[in-house]
Amino acid sequence: MSSVQQDQPRDRWITLDGVVNMRDIGGLPTRSGERTAYGRLIRSDNLQDLSPADVRTLVEEHHVRDIVDLRTGDEVRVTGKGPLWAEESLAHHHHSLIERLSGAATTTAAEDALAVVKGARRDAKFWADHYAGYLDRRADSVSAAIGVIARSEGATIVHCAAGKDRTGTIVALTLDAVGVAPEAIVEDYALTAERLEQIIERLMSSESYAMALRTQRLEDQLPRRETMESILAMLHDQHGGAAEWLRAQGWRPDDLDRLRRKLVG
Repeated sequence: MSSVQQDQPRDRWITLDGVVNMRDIGGLPTRSGERTAYGRLIRSDNLQDLSPADVRTLVEEHHVRDIVDLRTGDEVRVTGKGPLWAEESLAHHHHSLIERLSGAATTTAAEDALAVVKGARRDAKFWADHYAGYLDRRADSVSAAIGVIARSEGATIVHCAAGKDRTGTIVALTLDAVGVAPEAIVEDYALTAERLEQIIERLMSSESYAMALRTQRLEDQLPRRETMESILAMLHDQHGGAAEWLRAQGWRPDDLDRLRRKLVG
């Protein structure tokens, strides 16, 4: 067990009937010696299967007020919005990280979402390049998603389908922007590997995702530490870090201060 895990004061996994990859981004050490606060940011796989009890737990016990849905419009159309949309106390924000070109030949929404590229070797470099594409092609959605986290009056859930790639990228940038130690960001990203089999099993229950995943090996979807290490290195080498990247998207110093106050306790 790593020192980062040993230092965490409580279990970050959130156990509900309708998800398998939900956890609180609290307890992570920053470079200045502080820790991220619990109850501010939650990452998750898709939310379609939440039970009424799950919904009440998230709203009443975890004080969730905002949902950031990173899925494509096609995914939302095919798999549905989910029961949280019926909650009047919640604000929903749809910021897809996948570019859809009008009139272009394309794969299914599930293949786009799960980065199913036939014939490609899905190693750490493949995924690092894939995540970098979010920043290059959907910078507006990345910036807007992190902005929701900064402005929320309660906890924000960020989710996609698996809670691994799109969600992992948004969470990593957010954590880097508020000064979380890079090894802790890598650790959080890699933690999804503990639930990968359950994630894939759950996605396979949807025919749309199942069709895409049938051509994949489990290890093709594995969140590798070196993937996140590469993305963080790229951020700092090319942009000076996530905070500087956000400034380039129009964030002001007070916007970054708000994000840091929100997440660092």
